[in-house]
Amino acid sequence: MKSLLLFGMPGGIEFFVIVFVILLLFGGKKIPELMRGLGKGIREFNNARATVEGEIKRGMKDAEEKERLEDGK
Repeated sequence: MKSLLLFGMPGGIEFFVIVFVILLLFGGKKIPELMRGLGKGIREFNNARATVEGEIKRGMKDAEEKERLEDGK
């Protein structure tokens, strides 16, 4: 499986390099703002996912109830 991956998972040193590059690109003052935006985006995505899941479950429940009522007639 590991041979199928083009790049391996980053280890300890790679994470430090990534953090250093992010610090260079955005600066220390922009990182909290960037993380807040990322958190908002994740929260909105999860809310939308939960809404869609609820609608699907409600639709399935309605369809089952309709089918049960039709079979009862």
